[in-house]
Amino acid sequence: MTRDVAVLGAGMHPWGKWGRSFVEYGVVAARAALADAGVDWRDVQAVVGADTVRGGYPGYVAGATFAKALGWQGARVTSVYAACASGAQAVSAARAQILSGLADVVLVVGADAAPKGFFRPAGGDRPDDPDWLRYRVLGATNPAYFGLYARRRMALHGDTLDDFAQVKVKNSACGALNPNARYRKKVGADEVSASAVVADPLRLLDICATSDGAAALVLSSMDFARRHGVTEPVRVRAVSTVTPRYPQTVLDLPDIATDSAAAVPPPPETFRASIARAAYEEAGIGPDDLSLAEVYDLSTSLELQWYEELGLCAEGEGAKLLREGATSPGGRIPVNTSGGLASFGEAVPAQAIAQVCELTWQLRGAAGQRQVPGARVGITANQGLFGHGSAVIVVR
Repeated sequence: MTRDVAVLGAGMHPWGKWGRSFVEYGVVAARAALADAGVDWRDVQAVVGADTVRGGYPGYVAGATFAKALGWQGARVTSVYAACASGAQAVSAARAQILSGLADVVLVVGADAAPKGFFRPAGGDRPDDPDWLRYRVLGATNPAYFGLYARRRMALHGDTLDDFAQVKVKNSACGALNPNARYRKKVGADEVSASAVVADPLRLLDICATSDGAAALVLSSMDFARRHGVTEPVRVRAVSTVTPRYPQTVLDLPDIATDSAAAVPPPPETFRASIARAAYEEAGIGPDDLSLAEVYDLSTSLELQWYEELGLCAEGEGAKLLREGATSPGGRIPVNTSGGLASFGEAVPAQAIAQVCELTWQLRGAAGQRQVPGARVGITANQGLFGHGSAVIVVR
């Protein structure tokens, strides 16, 4: 039995700061995906919504919220929350329903209306909540964590400020070509270095913004796709949602301490590397088979880390891969052809879904000026707080 599911439709609401409800954004993306798939809303058998904690009760039950907004028609609903990995978990839940035979057509939607500035914990006192504690005890805001990770790369691998800046330069050039991106302006390395220091060594333009936006997918069984007249659809071949293994010797938010490795040897691979490995093993491919990748560039330095965790290069060689132009358009393995979070900003429940949208358009040959010639296989990489892994492999 094939484990593939077809991606019949992909749709987005442009990222930005629009000042409206996340529901409005999600409905726009959902209708775009349905139109792209040529599927009537009444034929959708299930809806999976990626939750947003900023949307009040409707945000916590996003599946039902979007089903109601589109018009009650009896579809079963699922709502999932996994922080930044929510979108991939939504894809995983939809895929499981299709492969189990519970549904032939599933709509996946994620949308957010983010606050101004950087993210902060939810209100109230919760001393048993590590996300609350890392702000109150350590002052470890997201940018502070990004800065620590950048310093680690500089110390261990010799990465430079210019290496970080060149990630932004690359991604901004791609974002300038993407009509759904929030920032559609090419940025030079001098502009990155001249922007304000936020968390040394990272500047403002090294760190992604927070945004409003939405993304949606229509997934189906392969049989339904063929009956629908789509004989060679883009397909989801693997979804990885693995968790870390003991001991965790590298700090990851929201944890404020690492596991001791005094009595236990360090694990053979990092958590992020295990996310990618699980996806590769399920899909039966390796890094050399990839045409492109969409990775989680919360900061410029973090993108370089993902190069290594995905196996695109050896440990410590992420900056070298960037300098060689391998991850730029026209390179051996273009990364973040969408423009990445550098160009979009974070709309948390939507971003992992948006990554799959970009791969879908690329593998269809429909990405316009961003197109990677002959793209056949792509991977997404993402990560949510509290040990949520996220990687999706899409093939054509």
